[in-house]
Amino acid sequence: MEKTVRKTGDFGIGLMIHSVHMTDDVPELNRFYEEVFGGLVYMGVDEPNFLPVEDRWAGLVQISDLCIETMAPKMPADPTKPVGKFYTKFGRHLHSVGYKVDDLPGLGNHLIEQGVYIGAPGGGKLAKVDPATIYFYPSPRDTAGLMVELCAVDMPDDPRQLGTWSSQVKIWELGHPLTIRRLAYVTLGVRDLTAATKIYVDAMQAVPVHEGIDDGGRFSYQILHLGDCLLQLAQPLDGDSPLGRHVAKWGNMIYGITFKVRDLDSVENWLAKKEVRTSRPRPTVVAADPEDTFGAPYFFTIDDIPNDPFEA
Repeated sequence: MEKTVRKTGDFGIGLMIHSVHMTDDVPELNRFYEEVFGGLVYMGVDEPNFLPVEDRWAGLVQISDLCIETMAPKMPADPTKPVGKFYTKFGRHLHSVGYKVDDLPGLGNHLIEQGVYIGAPGGGKLAKVDPATIYFYPSPRDTAGLMVELCAVDMPDDPRQLGTWSSQVKIWELGHPLTIRRLAYVTLGVRDLTAATKIYVDAMQAVPVHEGIDDGGRFSYQILHLGDCLLQLAQPLDGDSPLGRHVAKWGNMIYGITFKVRDLDSVENWLAKKEVRTSRPRPTVVAADPEDTFGAPYFFTIDDIPNDPFEA
């Protein structure tokens, strides 16, 4: 059967349709995800998809219950276009997350009432979101740094929405050396955890799940339930930690992705075979070196999250 989607808020924020990974060569990044993560490319299989309004190439890759949109600007990158502007500033880097929303105009106008700047597709500001709007981006200045696409439509051929999903998802857990059970959470690095949490609870109607301190990563955090995934807001406690250096360089911004897995030794052995260097910030977490993962920090954990709505 298809994936059960757990929605949040009055406007039905639901499936996290994808997390965007910005690069300069979409086929190369697709191959990396296929060869290292066992990724299933289901858009851009033979050649990347080109979207003129955004002047970009892209593919869609499924890894367990996480969809990665691999994206690159048409080269040479045009810094006057949103995708080209991001690439010229950040290079290879995690870019954003996206959500399917039942009532997109309702959510958009709610955010505008909250003082959130809403970006139109291809650039510009929306003063009002009407029923014809297919997707938009709230300004990261008003979302504690997270670039988030809010969308009215599904991704075509999304494997999670097919009747075969409950069987297919087992492949990553039981048939691949990374032993991925599911997406644990997406991490957003922030300078002020209290202020960032308030934005998500008040404006996005996110639900607090758990807070604490990660001694290995050297940050304090709040985990929120937002749509069909968990978002970890993380404030560095040490400026010389990986997250501390990221926040010092980029400010509030998407940082990393963590998978929940069955076997950390298998994760380490497999990544070593694929020439991806790893470390253990603490005994229950394996961290992949972002220099070997196209600029995207990936983590693998066996930790349970208290009050996790996806384990209930």
